[in-house]
Amino acid sequence: MPELPASVRLALWVTASWHGDLGTTDAFARAFPDLDHAAGDLARLDVWRDLGEQALFVALPRPGDLSRMPRGSARATAHAAEAGECVFVAGIGGVLVPTLSEFGPEGDVGIRADWTAYEADPLPRHRMEMLDLRDIERELMTGLRDHTAQFEQVGGHPWGDRARAEAQADLDTALWGIPAATSGRALRIMSLAANLSRLAHRTVSLTSLGSGGLDAGTTEARSRLLRDLAADADTALADATNVAVMTIAGWRPA
Repeated sequence: MPELPASVRLALWVTASWHGDLGTTDAFARAFPDLDHAAGDLARLDVWRDLGEQALFVALPRPGDLSRMPRGSARATAHAAEAGECVFVAGIGGVLVPTLSEFGPEGDVGIRADWTAYEADPLPRHRMEMLDLRDIERELMTGLRDHTAQFEQVGGHPWGDRARAEAQADLDTALWGIPAATSGRALRIMSLAANLSRLAHRTVSLTSLGSGGLDAGTTEARSRLLRDLAADADTALADATNVAVMTIAGWRPA
């Protein structure tokens, strides 16, 4: 699957297309050079543009925390929480949620994204403009220090050789699809947050995590800390992306 969440890529490229000469189809192709097929309600993007929307925002919700996506139907919020991502417009309200899946025979598997549109409540512009990169970075780093201290309290050796190798393999960001207009300051935080999120999500499921003989309580404590770290990182990634979106849209200086 893409190194960055699909909705992060889409928010950046579509906002750039709304403020340049790039059409929506070309913006989608730039955002997903590694996607084999896309379908669904993508025409909604042009509708939003024609109705005056200037920025496409992103949310990375999860069950129990929908605070950064606009209020919508139970079906919309459930789909977004299950997908772990969505894009939305704040002015007139509206959400697009991707469903990523694999298709094709073994040895020739492709990736497809099916996008579903839902109605949603508008969000006040000031709610987005209050985001600040310094605050986002400070909260992320504070959370990282807190989680590191808690890992040390849990004890044990959470990084076996295989786990370390698999985790490090996930840190390559060379294939990111982002427009050149993306703020460098925002991108630095996005990079850190995306790597932390991917590392935490990946490590929760690693069978090589930890040393043999650990009790169930220690294992569960580690898993909980990794899930919390992933949640903090996803929050920072979404917030930093939305600052970048507003910069591309001209709402704030680069």
